Amino acid sequence: MRILRYVLFFILFIFLQSHSATYEIKSTHSKSDLKSSIINSKPHDTIIVHEGIYHETNIEVMHPLTIRGQGKAVIDGQGKDQIFKITSDSVTIENLTINGSGVSYIKDNAAILVEESKFCTVQNNILNDNFFAIYLSKSSNCIVKGNEITGNAISESSSGNGIHAWYCKNIEIYDNKVSNHRDGIYFEFVKNSQIKNNLSSGNLRYGLHFMFSDSCTYKMNTFKNNGAGVAVMYSKYVDMIENRFILNQGSSSYGLLLKEISDSKIINNSFKNNTVAIYIEASNRIQVDGNDIVENGWAMKVMSNSLDNFITRNNFISNSFQISTNGRNNNSTFSENYWSDYSGYDLDRDGYGDVPFRPVSLFAIEVEKRPQSIILLHSIFVNIISTVEKIIPTITPETLIDDKPAMDIIYDNN
Repeated sequence: MRILRYVLFFILFIFLQSHSATYEIKSTHSKSDLKSSIINSKPHDTIIVHEGIYHETNIEVMHPLTIRGQGKAVIDGQGKDQIFKITSDSVTIENLTINGSGVSYIKDNAAILVEESKFCTVQNNILNDNFFAIYLSKSSNCIVKGNEITGNAISESSSGNGIHAWYCKNIEIYDNKVSNHRDGIYFEFVKNSQIKNNLSSGNLRYGLHFMFSDSCTYKMNTFKNNGAGVAVMYSKYVDMIENRFILNQGSSSYGLLLKEISDSKIINNSFKNNTVAIYIEASNRIQVDGNDIVENGWAMKVMSNSLDNFITRNNFISNSFQISTNGRNNNSTFSENYWSDYSGYDLDRDGYGDVPFRPVSLFAIEVEKRPQSIILLHSIFVNIISTVEKIIPTITPETLIDDKPAMDIIYDNN
């Protein structure tokens, strides 16, 4: 039965190929040629857009079609309206430069809107100065890959997102470069999707903003110099693997913010030079394993309303503060991590310190209460009271300890 299905699919594919046509659009033609070619084309035809500048908006694609740029083919919306709207399955838009979808406080104008469609592909395009660049709405089994997306965001209210997915499933977003938007990549009510090998940098709010989206994976991405790196909220079964969080800095900036998520994994990531590398609030059963957390302001802030999280085999190196919390109760497990400021000993030479490590310092608690006291960070007085507090804890959480601190950096994380 399966073989018969494959044979029928192959016959259908050959039939469509043999009956499809190719239309060629040149910039010397009138500006209506692109729209009229789409209207006059048949399902599974191809439209080649030759090099030139085309001033077009509200281009609707209502049947399966490939629209392919050749040379530097520029579709310029001149900041007026939406540019492409796709309402059909099996549409491909590739190799185009698409500029200037209009800013609107009423409509989510996009360079490319894919609405209630399946099996669409948006690839190898250059998208500049758009309100939203690529917007997927109630769509599934779509691919967004190899696009260069650059916005001109000045304020959050007057800018949209680079890649925006809403009520979608089985979406693949990979090998894109996104910058200068409100959020680089935004997921809301998205299921079973993957974000892989993207660079999201210089965005006003988040490199990746992720809400109510279960069973998704983001892997091998770089989130650099954003207002905050990544926010994952109100979701479960999220895997965050081998990503890089770099230089996400500001008064309330995080490499990774977790809020009300559960049953998820943070594995083999690198966090460097963030204000707070990882912030965990009201999140449960998170596995934080094999990460390099280096030269951040705070390595982790773990709120006391987070339960049953396991923080193991991570490298905590040269952070101003290792761990901070907001209560005396600790409901997470720390074990087998390397701490660059651990000064214990290993008499039995099993690779782990014989004395547990307390990663919450008294001074970290003081800075949380009185931020201006940060100026005393490297003073002798602070070093003395922090040492005494580790030996005889009176304010820091007594149960927040690493019972087996690693003596050496763990090199097999990645």
